[in-house]
Amino acid sequence: MANDVMMQYFEWYLNNEPHLWTLLKEDAQHLKTIGITAVWMPPAFKGIGGQNDVGYGVYDVYDLGEFYQQGTICTKYGTKEEYLSAIETLHQQGIQVYGDIVLNHKMGADATELVKAYEVNQSDKNQIISDEETIEVPTIFTFPHRYQKYSDFTWNWTCFKGIDYDVLSKRHATFLFKDKSWDENVDDENGNFDYLMGADIDLDNKEVIEELQRWGKWYFDFTGIDGVRLDAVKHMSASFYKNWLSYLRNQRNNDFFAVGEYWNGSVDKLIKYLEAVDHSMSLFDVPLHYHFYDASHSQGQYDMRTIFDGTLVSAYPQNAVTFVDNHDTQIGQSLESWVQDWFKPIAYALILLRNEGFPCLFYGDYYGLKGYEFKGIKDDLDLLLKLRKEWAYGQQIDYFDQSAVIGWTRAKGLAVLISIGQQDIKKMYVGKDFAKKYFYDYLGNVEEEIMIDEEGFGIFKVKDGSVSAYIPKIGEL
Repeated sequence: MANDVMMQYFEWYLNNEPHLWTLLKEDAQHLKTIGITAVWMPPAFKGIGGQNDVGYGVYDVYDLGEFYQQGTICTKYGTKEEYLSAIETLHQQGIQVYGDIVLNHKMGADATELVKAYEVNQSDKNQIISDEETIEVPTIFTFPHRYQKYSDFTWNWTCFKGIDYDVLSKRHATFLFKDKSWDENVDDENGNFDYLMGADIDLDNKEVIEELQRWGKWYFDFTGIDGVRLDAVKHMSASFYKNWLSYLRNQRNNDFFAVGEYWNGSVDKLIKYLEAVDHSMSLFDVPLHYHFYDASHSQGQYDMRTIFDGTLVSAYPQNAVTFVDNHDTQIGQSLESWVQDWFKPIAYALILLRNEGFPCLFYGDYYGLKGYEFKGIKDDLDLLLKLRKEWAYGQQIDYFDQSAVIGWTRAKGLAVLISIGQQDIKKMYVGKDFAKKYFYDYLGNVEEEIMIDEEGFGIFKVKDGSVSAYIPKIGEL
């Protein structure tokens, strides 16, 4: 992805006023200036929580803040008009827009119906633990206040495989509908991780597949987005998104960008999924995130030489979206694994200043988090982004030869040194073209200037628990 950078432009606890779409539109020029080339926007469609829904409790994917549904016209992030205007403004700044797509489940049905079903074991969803029973389920979606605009497709229990609530008995459990079976080509956590939440969409139903294809084409055409972030792919048959992406790319004659969220710390699982979808998408590098998490909590005892071992960016850099934290890993969320604040500049240097992977910044890391005493590291990220845009080019030479201190150089004249222990020095090569030139730490963590010797080497310094990034002094080039 060359020196492209994505920003995830939301965090879980954002206020619904002022509207995020309006804030994003106003921020577009600034994002361009700091080097953001793509923005991942949160789910834009109406959720069960109306204007308070983060976007993953999907009700109507055709309602982008246009209809009075779930108690509101606007979504948490604004109206349809504000959404389209934000996209247009981002495009005017040359920034690509990726829509967050949630096709695994639906919530907030308009009516209930009776259906035959079986309860399954929560720890092993392949195991049926009840006799056949009749339950009442919220699976009828008619979207009466949309008046069939954009689509006249309605949903009933035949469009789903299972659900987690019986209205009759007021019982919370996981139910598999009679004559249905979970998808086999999914993650094997809990025996079978097809079921996640809500009414689980049946991806074996031909009419459902056709409707999701129609919606996908409509969404691209209607909004003008440039790519997609695909939610919860490990809970969905790999063949679905492989075929869905192929269909849309053929329809649009456009090989748009797609990244999937397959949440698993095993790189082997990610590689297996990539192979199952013929590498038709990228994946978030979850193993790398957990390495950052572990290193940040290690009291300096993590072996930094292994930071990229067993990661997607190491195995398939062209398919890896690297990140530090996101809306699910932040404090209080379902996958909470917050990378400690002191380590964040180090982690971002590891994804922004190297050659491999497509880095994604988290809104909360840049602007801070609501309800948590973290103001963000905007100043650090601005410097790292500028370095990426102007200096992180050319051949990369790694110096991963000490447990607590690692570094690398780039051919254009960038030397990066990281320590998670005590302050230290390391001799690194930047090139004979820089002989007798002075380098300084652009991040400002080390004050001393470094002179490059006649052979192109410099003795670079880093403080304890810190990162330094050296470039030539102005006038030294």
